[in-house]
Amino acid sequence: MKLTVIGFGQCGGRIADEFAQLNARARRQRKIEITPAVFAVNTDSADLSGLKHIPTDYRHRILIGNQKTQGHGVGKLNEVGAEIARDDSDKIIDAIRQSKRFFESDAFLLIASSGGGTGSGSIPVLTRIIRERYSDKPVYDLVILPFEHEESTEERTTYNTALCLKSVNEVANAVILVDNQRYIKKDASLSSNISKINALIAEPFYDILCAGEEKKAKHVGAKTLDAGDIAQTLTGWTVLGYGQTQIPKFDLSFFKKSDFRNKSTQTHRGTRAMDQAISESSLACRPEDAGKALYLLSAPPNEMNMNLAKELGEYLRSLAPKAVIRNGDYPNKRDALSVHVIFSEFSNIDRVRNYYTKASELIPEFKRRQKEREDNLKDMDTISKDIPSLLT
Repeated sequence: MKLTVIGFGQCGGRIADEFAQLNARARRQRKIEITPAVFAVNTDSADLSGLKHIPTDYRHRILIGNQKTQGHGVGKLNEVGAEIARDDSDKIIDAIRQSKRFFESDAFLLIASSGGGTGSGSIPVLTRIIRERYSDKPVYDLVILPFEHEESTEERTTYNTALCLKSVNEVANAVILVDNQRYIKKDASLSSNISKINALIAEPFYDILCAGEEKKAKHVGAKTLDAGDIAQTLTGWTVLGYGQTQIPKFDLSFFKKSDFRNKSTQTHRGTRAMDQAISESSLACRPEDAGKALYLLSAPPNEMNMNLAKELGEYLRSLAPKAVIRNGDYPNKRDALSVHVIFSEFSNIDRVRNYYTKASELIPEFKRRQKEREDNLKDMDTISKDIPSLLT
């Protein structure tokens, strides 16, 4: 599957930058292309300058709202971000249209943090505009949820998140949710944490996108996972996970293919990788609530067999009994076995429900505080009315 990737705001732009790096890696290692067009959109020029892999020209790093923000962002006000995105949407559409290889893409992937201003405001607006203009291509939104400390100290973050989630769910073909907190390492520096988290968010897409674009016959799976399988799976609220187990370089059981211990070891590696993919998925969820699911097995050819595929399928079925399950294999590993899992079409996501509840409680509180400020200002004006002014 090939994606046109657009990152909005600081967080979205940095993750889009990681996708540009993944594409360079796919070209170098596998001679294929997975993201023929990658863009970063922001109201802050400094954030655009900090990217490493997206081309530096103005058609790939797109500054919007310059007249309103002077290139310094919207200050966490996603309503302003949405207004700017509507006003300057032609800049983004023009950049997409003029991209030489855009029409090779099978779908769009739009990326943003839900808690900021530019990203959370822009992503629903552009999702709707792009879906209306390019109705033949699905639009998937990758939405990054805030850290715990942001939620606990910044009420605006919670409000922005609820507003963003409700809006993107109304217009996107699928909303892929990522919880920043699940990737954090508390003993690492802030910059190191952010860079690592961004790379970890993008990495699970690598094999999934490469599998259907593979050109070498020896790396084409017995059951190829292509763009059609992914498009049929991604619907509504979506969560994805990735797990991997290493294969010893000198595995004596390899020379005894008929040994029962070898079969048991292969199956154990596969189920262990799937367990890891589910337990470390992008958001805590209940697989039994999913309406659709998909898994991709990637390993050396000698490590994949019908028994392993059967075990993984049955295991996923036991976890998601109501889901329509699709699967594929990708023999393009040397010393590792990996499993990618996608759960989609969730009927209920606790984290999203919590954001909606908290935001509903915040709205009357925001109104009360605003009225209190206005009353205090009126009171101050009344008290000071008899004091002369030096300006008259």
